[in-house]
Amino acid sequence: MWSSHLRNFLSRWHAKSAVDARQNADVRRALVESLYASPLSLAIGAVAGSAVSAVVAFTAKDTFITGVAALLCVIAVLRAVSSYYFHRNLKKGRAEGSRSWELAYELGAWVYAALIGLMAFAALVRSDNAIIHLLTVSVAAGYAGGISGRNAGRVHIAIGQGILTLAPTAIGLWSVDSITYRILAVSVVLLILSIAEISSTTHRVVLEALNGKHQKSLLAAKFEKLARYDSLTGVENRMAMQMRIRDMFDESNGERDGLAVIWMDLDRFKEINDSLGHIVGDQLLVLVAEKIGQALGDRGTVARFGGDEFIILCRQTSRPDAAEVAKDILDYLAEPIEIGGHHLTVSASIGIAVAPQDGHDRDEILQHADMALYHAKHGGRNRFSLFEWSMKERFHRVREIEAGLRKAIERGEFKMHYQPIFDIETGQVACCEALIRWHHPVLGDVSPGEFIPIAESISMIGPISEWVLGQACASAAQWPDDVRVAVNISPALLRAGDLPRTVIACLYSSGLKARRLELEVTESVFLEDNAQTSQILRELRRIGLRMALDDFGTGYSSLSYLRSYSFDTIKVDQSFLAGIDKSFEDRAIIRAVAHLARDLNMDTVAEGIETHEQLRYAKEAGFTNLQGYLLNKPMSDDAILKLLERGEGAPPASMWSGMPSSQSINETADAGALALRRDAS
Repeated sequence: MWSSHLRNFLSRWHAKSAVDARQNADVRRALVESLYASPLSLAIGAVAGSAVSAVVAFTAKDTFITGVAALLCVIAVLRAVSSYYFHRNLKKGRAEGSRSWELAYELGAWVYAALIGLMAFAALVRSDNAIIHLLTVSVAAGYAGGISGRNAGRVHIAIGQGILTLAPTAIGLWSVDSITYRILAVSVVLLILSIAEISSTTHRVVLEALNGKHQKSLLAAKFEKLARYDSLTGVENRMAMQMRIRDMFDESNGERDGLAVIWMDLDRFKEINDSLGHIVGDQLLVLVAEKIGQALGDRGTVARFGGDEFIILCRQTSRPDAAEVAKDILDYLAEPIEIGGHHLTVSASIGIAVAPQDGHDRDEILQHADMALYHAKHGGRNRFSLFEWSMKERFHRVREIEAGLRKAIERGEFKMHYQPIFDIETGQVACCEALIRWHHPVLGDVSPGEFIPIAESISMIGPISEWVLGQACASAAQWPDDVRVAVNISPALLRAGDLPRTVIACLYSSGLKARRLELEVTESVFLEDNAQTSQILRELRRIGLRMALDDFGTGYSSLSYLRSYSFDTIKVDQSFLAGIDKSFEDRAIIRAVAHLARDLNMDTVAEGIETHEQLRYAKEAGFTNLQGYLLNKPMSDDAILKLLERGEGAPPASMWSGMPSSQSINETADAGALALRRDAS
């Protein structure tokens, strides 16, 4: 444990040291730049110093002074030239190696200051000319005063220059046998102390200003990172992605280079969040972002669009190349992930759109990638789909249907049809299945198989189902007392929990007896093992409704459903009847289901009777009820009422000729069961 704490402490210390080093380097760079801040002042100082040195040398006519003056002019020119080159490199972004530039400036400054001090000392010691004394002492004092402010960014340079300039000058003044000169020498020494104090104070102010500026720049960079990067995964966020894709289109107009937008969504991420918690979910997102980065390499950039959605942008990428990237990502995600002792297998759905083939601007290409993602998710998940223009046609149709569904009830666009279900023994109508029909004002007739799933997705299934129940109950109330009405119930409606209240309201308003209403549910309602669904089904049974299990045999069929919920009717899917002339398996299943239902005292309905052969076999297998186009197609409210009251449109009596009796049906079922046992053995 202590070693772990120590490692964490050292890690934090190294990180802080690295940050401090970066900050110090930035401040040092700014201070060095301040040394070269004014090339013009260096040039003016070089010209002035050189001019005074030349005058002093010419007046003194001393070889040593002349040599010092010449050297001082050379150094002045070199300093001015170095300042010029520094600024030129700075503008070109090549002013790197600030320490080298600092050393160059420092060496030049100290040599220049020492030469000025040496010239003043030599003039005071080697010449009696008061004019020369005045010129050299004035230059030394003026230069020292100037550098106290100009070079305060690097205080040791400013103080060193002051000492190198004024100390020899003070010594020279003191060496002259004159009280005036010696008082001036003391003043120069005091000037050295003043320059040191001024330089130190100015340096502190400059340093504080630079540190403040640096902290502001760091804060600005931090806020920019927070604004552009996702705080959880560290990849770019939605805003940064949109800015990047906008810039990409601005640069190339989406025409010259293929720009691939790969939109990825994790499959069933919500289930992981709900079952294992958001902490595990967040850790999973971090690892997924890392895996995407590993799979992507340098082929593109990844951004978290929100939730469990990621978008990958790839330049100069064709559709096959984009598909290869998507495949690599799916392969990386296929490897199990371990988080907190949980072994997770993650999959994703991916949609791909590539400009300019699939879109010419940012909004269009994103919309098309989203459509491709939707297609991949509804195609089975754990796959990728490339955008096709037919998807957009489908998208517009779905949006048209969504908009129409929200107003269809209000506009009276829904109509009810009823398909009779006949009792196999009497040939009379035992029940009518309620079927909704919709004529869209623009799209025309829209199949329930198309608009019902859309209604479920936009939470319109509740109002539509309530309308259907109300219409079905009102119609059935006008029928003979022994005819029931069957209504299909969406699994989404069962999950909503309002179904019992809706059913009671419809029965009460129509006056229909509960035993005459039969609700049909499919096996899909049991897949989630939802306690609420089970409770609602039992409440409906207590009301007195009949319950039918629809499309039996096509889902995850389990005989436990028949035991747990005591259905009144089993409806065998029409796909089994369609294959009886070719498939022994279908015939065997039909016979077995009919026999099982008879023993459980349940009615059976053979759906989809379209041929006389199917009718004959359904009779022989032992079904109690028949439904299909051969007997009657779905009929309007008025037509079904005429059929029930006056028999108009009923199947011909010849269709029921040769109807096996109950005894022969039972014998047929027993014979079928015996045949199944023989086949099995």
